[in-house]
Amino acid sequence: MDFEFSAEERAFAEEVEKFLDEHHDPEVMDPFTENFSQLVDTPKRRAFMKKVASKGWLGMTWPKKYGGQEREGVYEYILNEALARRYAPQIGKGVGIIGKTLIRHGNEKLKQKFLPMILNAEVEFAVGYSEPQAGSDAANMQLRATKAPGGFTLNGQKVWTTSAHFADWYWVGARTSTEDKHGGISLFLVPMDHPGLEVQPTPTIGKDITNTVFFNDVFVPEDHLVGELGSGFQYISEALDLERFTMFTFAPIEARVKLLCEWLRAGAARDDEALRSKPLLRSKIARLVTETEVARCLSLRFVDAAIKSEGGRGKPPTTMASQYKLFATQLSQQQANIALDIQGPEGQLRAEQENAPLQGRFEGTYRCTVVETIGGGASEIQKNIIARRLLGLPRNF
Repeated sequence: MDFEFSAEERAFAEEVEKFLDEHHDPEVMDPFTENFSQLVDTPKRRAFMKKVASKGWLGMTWPKKYGGQEREGVYEYILNEALARRYAPQIGKGVGIIGKTLIRHGNEKLKQKFLPMILNAEVEFAVGYSEPQAGSDAANMQLRATKAPGGFTLNGQKVWTTSAHFADWYWVGARTSTEDKHGGISLFLVPMDHPGLEVQPTPTIGKDITNTVFFNDVFVPEDHLVGELGSGFQYISEALDLERFTMFTFAPIEARVKLLCEWLRAGAARDDEALRSKPLLRSKIARLVTETEVARCLSLRFVDAAIKSEGGRGKPPTTMASQYKLFATQLSQQQANIALDIQGPEGQLRAEQENAPLQGRFEGTYRCTVVETIGGGASEIQKNIIARRLLGLPRNF
């Protein structure tokens, strides 16, 4: 594959950069939010996404009949990485997880209702898979959806639902049959203002808030079932491949290693000795820079494989998504660990504290990267996917 962009792709990248220069807002583009900028909801943030939508950049890869442009996935990648590089909100769950799943599997009513709102940045979604007893094992979810006249009644609990405290709609998996572990799961769209929903915020070690959501006789009309009854696990698996890739963009990883190198190059010292002169430190930095380039190539390999999958609109390459997600999030942790080791005790100072090295950037990064290794499927889940689907190892190895 060619790791360089074409002339047309570079022109689009320049157009996006010009747009971001013209609409720069430090309240919306905050480097200290790391990869969680899309999980911060403010009027300015929503207004910014409306501007992105006005350019026709949301849903670029969608079919034209649904308002898209049928562009290759590389354009979506260029846009998302540019947004992440400026610490702006990215294209989000609506365009990728919800929109693309509805296009493939949703009924016409759901398509007509939600796809235009997604393209116009008029709706926010929360995604509910994890449960107290299920963790990263989506197939073990127990939230019950019982058949009722005209629809389903949902009872149970979800955990680790980011965005639930400000989302408009809930994209939620529930068990519609206990006879088949994987085939007994279905997907639903539920309004977050439903009186039977109770949202309890849970602060994380990072910089975002996640939530526990309780369902108490939540009625969902039958036409808000996504796709076929019992096919939810299949849809969730497809969507998770997109989430694992788009949630953990490459640009912040690259920006952090550049920031660390510039700090050392500028003369950072300890005990009157320049840190950059220490051989062990130089070796660690060289390894970080090398692995950052590996992460870039893994991300582009995923995009290339996705484009070749039915013109970029087919099923994402599962094992590549897991490889990238595992490597990128572990690399982020390594960056933060090494940076804090280099900075010494002062590295523990936070952004708002005086004399914090690099304004406390890596202290915050360290906390965020812990959360990153869990979201979208924990690292152990990614290793299992790679072991089984790529290496062909048995389940009990």
